Amino acid sequence: MSASELTGGCQCGAVRFRVGRVGRGSICHCRMCQKAFGAFYAPLISAFEVTWTRGAPTYFQSSNKVQRGFCAACGTPLTYEVIGRHTSEETEIAIGAFDDPERVAPTIQVNPNDKLSFTDQLPTLPTRAVDA
Repeated sequence: MSASELTGGCQCGAVRFRVGRVGRGSICHCRMCQKAFGAFYAPLISAFEVTWTRGAPTYFQSSNKVQRGFCAACGTPLTYEVIGRHTSEETEIAIGAFDDPERVAPTIQVNPNDKLSFTDQLPTLPTRAVDA
């Protein structure tokens, strides 16, 4: 997918990025992603030709193979990166960090063995609008 003007950043604006193109979007259910995002799963998309246009992520090595980038100022999860792989090759970026996440929707779910039992029922929960 062409990424014409696909940009994003953290919640506070200290870290911003632009990507040249994107690949497959996924929902990861593994426990490390649940913890890293503080959520039921992690929505990520493969991004190529990533350029940090303001600031840069701080990294936490979550395993011997993976490091995760986040904003040191506000804590927004930003990346999932295989250690030793140059970011121009491929960086998984949090879908919610994009300015227009509708353009980078997930197409697959991965690590289903760690999927929390209640996630399939989330759409059936009652809803109400809350002012932020």
